Amino acid sequence: MFKRKLVSQLIERLSEQRRFIQIVAGPRQTGKTTAVTQALEELNMTTHFVSADDPSLNSTEWLRNEWEQARTLTITKSGGTILVIDEIQKIKGWSPIVKLLWDEDNRLRAPLKVVLTGSSSLLLQKGLAESLMGRFEMLYCPHWSYSECKEAFGYSLDDFLFFGGYPGASALIRDENRWARYMGMSIVEPTISQDILMMEEVRKPALLRSLFMLGSGYSAQELSFTKMLGQLQDVGNTMTLAHYLDLLNKANMLTGLQNYSGSQIRTRKSSPRFMVYDTSLMTYADGANRRRLLDSPTDRGRLVESAVGAYLLARGKEEGFEVYWWRERSNEVDFVIKKGSQLTAIEVKSGRVKNAGGSLVFKQHYPKALSLIIGSANYTLEDFLLGNKAIFL
Repeated sequence: MFKRKLVSQLIERLSEQRRFIQIVAGPRQTGKTTAVTQALEELNMTTHFVSADDPSLNSTEWLRNEWEQARTLTITKSGGTILVIDEIQKIKGWSPIVKLLWDEDNRLRAPLKVVLTGSSSLLLQKGLAESLMGRFEMLYCPHWSYSECKEAFGYSLDDFLFFGGYPGASALIRDENRWARYMGMSIVEPTISQDILMMEEVRKPALLRSLFMLGSGYSAQELSFTKMLGQLQDVGNTMTLAHYLDLLNKANMLTGLQNYSGSQIRTRKSSPRFMVYDTSLMTYADGANRRRLLDSPTDRGRLVESAVGAYLLARGKEEGFEVYWWRERSNEVDFVIKKGSQLTAIEVKSGRVKNAGGSLVFKQHYPKALSLIIGSANYTLEDFLLGNKAIFL
């Protein structure tokens, strides 16, 4: 069975002395629970694995009882004990009780290690910020990369561009209609209805769904909030759209890249360039068949740019860098990534017709920036998506 890098990261951290709660977070259906299970199988430790998926069980009292059972195992079993709580965000008010129990274990010097998993970044972030500061480490479980899909499922580059990085959907790629139904019923709708609508107050659910479909279909393109309102059926305002886009971003579905300017104020005021977190969300929202999207230079170009953007977003969360784009008049750079004082301008040769020379103008503004051209003879798209070359100086 294929094992992601996350598995070895978990094994390494759980083999260390008890210091922090390990939080495994990421989009739905990306293999968080599988990775945790694989790590536990390789560790010679007693485990107590419970899931908060059952709504009849997921109360704070249930959580305390399960924690107590794990504590008992630390006394009766040798070699250490690991408590895993899957989908922790489904327990209302989970973070204060976790803080209380973790701090009790610290005082009692109980050798209980704890792993929490969650699909909803919205509620996880809220709980972690409210109660658990200084008590946890985060491990991000992103969509599967091209290198992982190639090794695990035998994907070609075109397979990955169209079907993206959801492992559960890999068995359905020979039947596009069945794949699309799976994406809608198992990925898109549960993420919106359970990870967003049930966790946040959304007054216009239909508008949020429409924004997802519009933004995903426009991935790799700039669209102002004013123009969005003109294309959406439901009545709203630009502030509402900006809020809903932020919720979709926190749910690892769709984000709006901002125009890099070196000034935070100007950056935040710019119109967003839509970018999906996985190309499958774009192809699902577009509703087009594989041949049309991959054979059309313009559509394939947007798919390629979206694949590059999704890869950068995933790496940015793991490695701590920010992702932007840049445009000044007719000069444009597809992506700008920033990590501390390091800056890289990334141009993608995708087959889509666009103005050349943006990287040269950007370099005039930011002489210390690294400039990369993906799709050139020296740096192919496959090289980039396989992670074969450095993206910072």
